[in-house]
Amino acid sequence: MTAAPGETQPEPRDLRPPIRIANCSGFYGDRLSAAAEMVEGGPIDVLTGDWLAELTMLILARTQAKRPGGGYARTFVAQMEQVMGTCLDKDIKVVTNAGGLDPDGCAAAVAEVADKLGLAPKIAYVAGDNLLSRLGDLELDHFETGEPIGDPARFISANAYIGGWGIVEALNMGADIVITGRATDAAVVCGPAAWHHGWARDDWDQLAGAIVAGHVIECGTQATGGNYSFFHEIPDLMHPGFPWAEIAADGSSVIGKHDGTAGEVNVGTVTSQLLYEIGAPAYLNPDVTSRFDTIRLEQVGPDRVRIFDTEGEPPPATLKVAMNEWGGHRHDLTIALTGMDIEAKAELLSTAFWHECKTPREEFASVAERLVRTDKEDPASNEEASAQWRLTLKDPDERKLGRPIFDAMTGLALANIPGFYGISMGSASPFGVYTPAVIDPALVPMDVVFLDGPRTVVDSTSPDTPADVEPAPGPEVAVPDGPTRRLPLGTVVGARSGDKGGNANLGVFARSDEAYVWMEQLLTADKVRELLPEAADLRIDVHPLPSIRSINFLIHGILQEGVAASTRQDGQAKSLGEWLRARHVDIPEALLS
Repeated sequence: MTAAPGETQPEPRDLRPPIRIANCSGFYGDRLSAAAEMVEGGPIDVLTGDWLAELTMLILARTQAKRPGGGYARTFVAQMEQVMGTCLDKDIKVVTNAGGLDPDGCAAAVAEVADKLGLAPKIAYVAGDNLLSRLGDLELDHFETGEPIGDPARFISANAYIGGWGIVEALNMGADIVITGRATDAAVVCGPAAWHHGWARDDWDQLAGAIVAGHVIECGTQATGGNYSFFHEIPDLMHPGFPWAEIAADGSSVIGKHDGTAGEVNVGTVTSQLLYEIGAPAYLNPDVTSRFDTIRLEQVGPDRVRIFDTEGEPPPATLKVAMNEWGGHRHDLTIALTGMDIEAKAELLSTAFWHECKTPREEFASVAERLVRTDKEDPASNEEASAQWRLTLKDPDERKLGRPIFDAMTGLALANIPGFYGISMGSASPFGVYTPAVIDPALVPMDVVFLDGPRTVVDSTSPDTPADVEPAPGPEVAVPDGPTRRLPLGTVVGARSGDKGGNANLGVFARSDEAYVWMEQLLTADKVRELLPEAADLRIDVHPLPSIRSINFLIHGILQEGVAASTRQDGQAKSLGEWLRARHVDIPEALLS
């Protein structure tokens, strides 16, 4: 195609330079200074961040109920006040899902900041994901069971996970700042990459590579040494730098951070983040299915890791929908049991509590009671002498909880076990229940809206162009044998874990070929159940990822009804991987050298 007089011929997309996309938020509440650090600390083309999680949508729903139009991440607006002028001066685009439940409200708040600063950015927001007002007209099925979700009136939020093509449209129309609702965590990276390189909707491999890059940087400093199993190898973890992804025209990327910042980017930190909150090797997104069993990694320099050879397939035929409802109220108590006869003390305390409680045990909707043995033999401190008795009560009727439970327990303070003291006496509080559903993407068009400007509708459906994906092979070495030593599994294995609705993912990785083939042979589903007795009766899916020397386990139901409703001490399963690493196994001495 010949350019018209005065126009510049677009550069062929395969010759366009990589685009550097920087992250400044991994969750709602992350480091407020990160935006300025990324904008001022080195060259970037796009500033982005992820503010949303399943729990965040519930929090925003509560905020929206108190302040209509305010269901967005207000910290993003504060960050824009810090960096908006510099971004415009340096032609840095800003793309974020901080709009939450009210992307229009967030866009208006950013516009107020711009006006105060005397700036005039082009601000667009992408909506259409919020299905709450339409639930009565839609037929949604549960994401896992396929059963109808039932009465839609009970939900307080319902948002489809949308992809990146609304972002592409906004950038094509000249937006400087793009604010979305529940776009996926990686879509806010994939969208700018697709815009910059001019990818088509069925450039599966390129899109898949960008999604993988987005997944790595979406949680901020978890890619630069934060929450890393081998943290002791990171030379400086004080205020680690946030990551960026430099995405090339073929979808490959280099993960890095600004020079001179703390933390480290290495194959281990990138592998660890790749394993965070995933399921099967086919990583589903609205725009493409990224095959994590094709990924290859290489260290190409200090704090530089290249991700390449990622292959993609068409996205699933449905969009996932995140839905929240109020589950009722809960009361959590934790009482210390100190010194000798811990089990007898727990039994006496439980029996006496239920004797004093005005409501019989069987009349509560849910009762979770357990003894947690944190005490040590021959304790050297008062804390080391103490175990914990924990009780969580749930019920739709708030009157059963709160003060009645508090009074029943405090009435035992001088009349029950020796050494009685409360670690946490708690109070009644509402909790949410998360439900994942699916919907036809044709029913979820994206609205791209410029403030005081045009509105465009973008289709959420994708072409069905087939793709032929071949998983990458893993190490071809013999399983180590010979003498063994009984040591913590984490001596040779790293891990990263997190929540997936009511399920938890537990990704483990090795750092040598020999360690991987040994780990793959050792860690069956049954072995994981043995090492983690809490999962003994639960379904566990096992997904090997040999090309990155990793295995991902998906443990079904361990978080019950999701993060907000879970009665586990770690309701988000963040520490599940470190628990597994602490368990002792027989490790070949050949791996210890």
